[in-house]
Amino acid sequence: MKRRQLLTAAGLGLGAVALTGCSDQTTPTGEQSSQPEQRFKWKMVTSWPKNFPGLGTTAERFAGTVNALSNGRLTVQVFAADELVPALEVFDAVSSGTAELGHSAAYYWKGKSAAAPFFTAVPFGMNAQEMNAWLYEGGGLQLWQEAYASSGVLPLPCGNTGVQMAGWFNKEINSLEDLRGLKIRMPGFGGEVLARAGATTVNLPGSEIFSALRNGVIDATDWVSPYNDLAFGLHQAAKYYYYPGWQEPCAVLELSINQTAFEQLPDDLQTIVREAARATNQYMLDEYTRRNADALNTLVNEHKVELRRLPDEVLDRLRELSAQVLEETANADPLNRQVWDSMEAFREKVWAYHAISEQAMYGLRG
Repeated sequence: MKRRQLLTAAGLGLGAVALTGCSDQTTPTGEQSSQPEQRFKWKMVTSWPKNFPGLGTTAERFAGTVNALSNGRLTVQVFAADELVPALEVFDAVSSGTAELGHSAAYYWKGKSAAAPFFTAVPFGMNAQEMNAWLYEGGGLQLWQEAYASSGVLPLPCGNTGVQMAGWFNKEINSLEDLRGLKIRMPGFGGEVLARAGATTVNLPGSEIFSALRNGVIDATDWVSPYNDLAFGLHQAAKYYYYPGWQEPCAVLELSINQTAFEQLPDDLQTIVREAARATNQYMLDEYTRRNADALNTLVNEHKVELRRLPDEVLDRLRELSAQVLEETANADPLNRQVWDSMEAFREKVWAYHAISEQAMYGLRG
């Protein structure tokens, strides 16, 4: 009994010492409670239709995660494309401070940063798993942030679709000749490659794709993959659905943050923004893995979509042209060269292992 009393007394004594030590370094409780808690209200503009499955809902999920983790100290209001700014003006809105946040894809901003397309997708390049590893573990994110620094924008990965489809076509592609004169919506490096193959490429926001394809303004389009393509009803506007998605082996979705606004946040809220983006990035990839499988089954078995593989002759030529486009883009700017060399070195390093792990396992599964 005496031993227990001694321990209790010792514990109380240590507690008193600890409290005494703290009282020398902190503001009295009464003064702390008199200071109002600082709160922030941010706007997020996006390139997606309102609540569009996968893309639009990913932006909403990020906002909800930030709101919850910050206990309302940082609230994010999401604006769909054209509600506050047009779909392809997200970067400018964030750079200027019209909105503190944006959700889009980096390859739309080639005119703002020549390196930007590298951070969405590279033809015949890395898949989502490899791209995430390069960004977070291989120095890619630092290079991305360097590319945007002069615009006052801080980018973070915030979603990934995984491997996409080659697109929807109203004309069969049986040879390279079938690409000549083809009018196709295709952004990023993929569009440049197809242009060299003789196609006419255009860049349209998602909201305009269906009507352009159905009305013959374009002959073909890429969008994303079965999940989003089914939601847009693209099977009602084109007959043939081609794979593989050579142009986008993955597609990174971008959270763009106004740098000045971000620096005004306390450290804990900055951490919440960063970690909410990273959690959202993984959540979207998980969602697409499941939903793409379900949507493809619906497109093929219920809507009788004609699923076609691009001919090897076409894919071989597109691979050659992709190498040309990427090398020329890299040579045009020192940062571009640094980004592309970093990506290539990382891909080669991980491929040595993936050849005997991921690829080998796929072969075993048949």
